[in-house]
Amino acid sequence: MSQVLHPIEKQIIKSLKESKSSTPEKLVESTKLSIDQVRRGMEWLKLKGLADIQEIEKTFLRLGKNGLDAKNNGLPERKLVNEIQEGPKSFEEIRNVLKSDFNAAIANAKKNDWIQIEKGEPSSKISLKGKALPSPEEKLIDFLGAEEKLVNDIEDIEALTLLKKRPDFITENFTKFKTISLSEKAKDIDVDYSTGAIDVEAKVPVTYVARIHPLKETINEIREIFVSLGFSEVLGNLAQPSFWNFDALFTPQDHPAREMQDTFYLKDMKASKFATSTQINQVSRSHKKGWRYDWNMSEAQRMALRTHTTCVTIKHLADNKPDESRIFSLGRVFRNEKVSYKHLAEFNQVEGVVIGKNVTLRDLMGLQEEFYRRIGLTKIKFWPTFFPYTEPSLQSMVYNDRLGKWIELFGMGIFRPEVTKPLGITKPVLAWGGGIERIAMLKYGLDDVREFYNNNLNWLRSATKCQ
Repeated sequence: MSQVLHPIEKQIIKSLKESKSSTPEKLVESTKLSIDQVRRGMEWLKLKGLADIQEIEKTFLRLGKNGLDAKNNGLPERKLVNEIQEGPKSFEEIRNVLKSDFNAAIANAKKNDWIQIEKGEPSSKISLKGKALPSPEEKLIDFLGAEEKLVNDIEDIEALTLLKKRPDFITENFTKFKTISLSEKAKDIDVDYSTGAIDVEAKVPVTYVARIHPLKETINEIREIFVSLGFSEVLGNLAQPSFWNFDALFTPQDHPAREMQDTFYLKDMKASKFATSTQINQVSRSHKKGWRYDWNMSEAQRMALRTHTTCVTIKHLADNKPDESRIFSLGRVFRNEKVSYKHLAEFNQVEGVVIGKNVTLRDLMGLQEEFYRRIGLTKIKFWPTFFPYTEPSLQSMVYNDRLGKWIELFGMGIFRPEVTKPLGITKPVLAWGGGIERIAMLKYGLDDVREFYNNNLNWLRSATKCQ
């Protein structure tokens, strides 16, 4: 008989030819294989019809809390017998000693025919009837001792039933065991001499090497694209004064986005030296003129977890006032939103900014198209929209072949004069940006953004790096 056998299978067959039947644990001892190798070999042999595997459930017994107490101090009925060994005693005397065990002691002692009760006044008397030989329950308690015993080893089932009726005297543990034996088909295999053929099409063991998380791969790729397009990265803190997160971007102080329901604020924290006096005066004057309300310094000082990365780029432009520059900021942002398949309270965002004398909206659209092309997205269109701090503003959309529809992706536009002039920025500023998770979802074919954070090892190991 010709069979292609793995060395693991051969060792298991050889052991079973000697012992007829075995368990995985015994095979580990006899074959010197690991438990995982034994289990794997058993399944292989079963699939080839060379082994029969049965699953058996065994019940183990152990003394519970009250059972152990009875082992050390005696059952309630034995304590009763010990109390009347020297002579009869009244109910009250016994009850004072046995307390809550009194009723159980009387009932079981009478059942064992150990005692007799003489009614009288003011209290009945309990006396020993004869020699109180060990009861079946006591013998079973001694047999069990402090160790676990197999239920099949118990001879007196009636005593076991009685003890199980007593609370916390017996605990049961159900354990499943697998046994393996050779099938008739396997008994003619000579594992000592038969090597069998080599199966060149057999699957090799899967190796899971270390790798970067798919979302981190996307972040690294986006950073590399920006650098290759001539951009420099600027960094900023996750916690920002409301001045840079909102006020500098001409967001009115009564705007809904600035409420607790949309923004995470740091309790009892106020920024002090967050901007120059000129920057603060000019921004406040812009708000008073544009929105026609009294600008509040205290509101601008409130510290918040940044809701976008624009606060980083606008502060960089305000502090440096470059005539020409290409910069980008990338990192985590926070929104006080309900988590869903397309929204997270914490996610990653990237923003690109270009400042120059003659830059136009057409330049911005061209940069967007090139950025998307390098990331692997070729079907792109732009749609007019509204954003608070850019004018004109566009929404970029990409076509998802898998879903068969257009998907909104990044927002873009030219910073409004109300944003740039108060900060001393005189050249036009092009800006675009959006959530990185949305791009990653397109690249990896996901419909739920939460998949990136579920730590599903099967998906993390199988997700191929998209080009």
